[in-house]
Amino acid sequence: MYQEERMLHILKYLDTHQRINIEEICSLFNVSRDTARRDLVRLEEQNSIIRTRGGALLSTAKLTIPSYNDRLNTVSSEKKQIGQLAATLIRDGERIILDSSTTVQACAEFVEATRCTVITNSINQADILSDKEDMIIHLLGGQLQTQHRYVYGSGAIETLSHYFAERAFIGVGSISAKGLTSLTVEEGRIKHKMMQQAEMVVILADHSKFGRELFYKFADLSEIDLIITDQAPNTEMTELLKQHEVELWIAGHPQPKELSI
Repeated sequence: MYQEERMLHILKYLDTHQRINIEEICSLFNVSRDTARRDLVRLEEQNSIIRTRGGALLSTAKLTIPSYNDRLNTVSSEKKQIGQLAATLIRDGERIILDSSTTVQACAEFVEATRCTVITNSINQADILSDKEDMIIHLLGGQLQTQHRYVYGSGAIETLSHYFAERAFIGVGSISAKGLTSLTVEEGRIKHKMMQQAEMVVILADHSKFGRELFYKFADLSEIDLIITDQAPNTEMTELLKQHEVELWIAGHPQPKELSI
């Protein structure tokens, strides 16, 4: 296989897995470590990847977020399981904050509690919950991100500072030892403010979100109370979450009757 062909296959692999190491390249293409390194050097020169110790990540310049409607069309059964489990946390009469992610939308769809007060920056979340019994919905004002259907900006953040809630449900672009990250500053800033205004922060993230970093870090692991996901992260990440006293729930597995936090 020519180098150009290998490089295309490496990028396709990164589109799915977000990261690759030298050993994986050697195994996938039956090449030496030196050849694998040369491939990564060429890809870095093209600004297609970010080289790391022993491997590479897909360059943030190559990462794009599909539109909200496109993401809704590909919402997985795992995300629906995560949302359904998250919805069981919500009690009648609670105040909750919902961000604009599709996994949080799955949570909104399964809410059975009544008389809740909901604060959100998402047009879709507000629309879904408006059909549920006795819901009081506060839709934040600000600039509308039309492709992803959420409101953001200094006005939305300032308004958020006046609200206090029992729980905030937040979707993320990625989770790593460095914290929570998003592709844009605007999205990250409003997510962080939502976290600050809640007594309990619940992160909803499928397994693909673990172990990578996107452009903008908006929160530390120490700011999370609970992560709900579909598969346990690796041992190193699991231990790190324990060190930060972050509870971990896996959708489809038995959960504790009460949170330990």
